[in-house]
Amino acid sequence: QVQLVESGGGLVQAGGSLRLSCAASGSISSINVMGWYRQTPGKQRELVANIISGSGTNYADSVEGRFTISRDNAKNIVTLQMNSLKPEDTGVYYCNIRMLFTGVNYWGQGTQVMVSS
Repeated sequence: QVQLVESGGGLVQAGGSLRLSCAASGSISSINVMGWYRQTPGKQRELVANIISGSGTNYADSVEGRFTISRDNAKNIVTLQMNSLKPEDTGVYYCNIRMLFTGVNYWGQGTQVMVSS
């Protein structure tokens, strides 16, 4: 059993910042990928950013240069620092991890981010 606990969402004005964190616990052997996705009504869940063990980071074009993803491997925590937020960043943000040996994905419960104009 793997649990992902997210925190840090909320309401912010355009231009502001938020920091999302996700802590993974439970039957974790080795995590390959840790990342964040977001979903807005009527749209598919999309990758915001992820960080791959030993390989680096990936960002959606829309957040490149504004968001920074980082991970603490010792604590199994992934953090998304979101700066210069825009109204189009509004959505439910989901933490995701993918295990190294099984390839199984786990998802957090989602945290709401709302950016007002």
